[in-house]
Amino acid sequence: MLEINKIYNLNCIDGFKMIPNESIDMILTSPPYDNLRKYGTNNIYEVFNENVWKKVIEEAYRVLKKGSVMVWVVGDATINGSETGTSFKQALYAKKVGFNIHDTMIYQKQNPIPQFKTHRYINAFEYMFVFSKGKPQRGELLTEPTKQAGRVDKNYRGQVTADEKYVGKPIKVVKKEKIKTNIWTYSQNNGIDRNIKHKAQFPEKLAEDHILSWSNEGDIILDPFIGSGTTAKMALLNNRKFIGFEINPEYCKIAEQRIQQFLFNK
Repeated sequence: MLEINKIYNLNCIDGFKMIPNESIDMILTSPPYDNLRKYGTNNIYEVFNENVWKKVIEEAYRVLKKGSVMVWVVGDATINGSETGTSFKQALYAKKVGFNIHDTMIYQKQNPIPQFKTHRYINAFEYMFVFSKGKPQRGELLTEPTKQAGRVDKNYRGQVTADEKYVGKPIKVVKKEKIKTNIWTYSQNNGIDRNIKHKAQFPEKLAEDHILSWSNEGDIILDPFIGSGTTAKMALLNNRKFIGFEINPEYCKIAEQRIQQFLFNK
């Protein structure tokens, strides 16, 4: 088993080979999808083709414990007027490997980049696929306040059955909290360190919310494309452990510097 709370300058395929079967509690990552960006001095992710991402998904399934999840944050490029659909191919392949598509969540960008003179609407979201190895057994779903907390609904007649009969309590009192929806909205200007030279950071709050939802304190969280270290930072801040792989040495240095103060307190 690799040393925990450490970022390794490795191709993730090589890194996976050093992880025993069913030893990781959660995977949270955003792979370099569809070559939409160039990372670092050289575009070292050009080889992230179908053969590579299939191997990553296979290895992720192998190393995850039963009852654990992999959160896969992705989007699609538009080429010759058509979206590639790579994200859907990856989701279906994950299912073929053995994962459940536990949830198809949406990361809604509160302030997307404006576009002009185009024939399509401004893209304002990315997919957050939650692939589970069986039924998720870790973490706790997040809640949010209800707008009508305490209101009594006297006209509520319960749930309808298959034969159109209503069952349940005659009166409903709206609770103070409810489970959040699977559309999460974040500002790209908040929770992103503008001093870091990385073009594809995801918001720290996004990482934290998934970590709280799908893992417990003390769990090991793997990010095979750890980039600027967001997953590592939020894992440490929430009393989790991490392992990270990053093929770009520039980003390894950035991530290590970013998390140094949090490692010191562990």
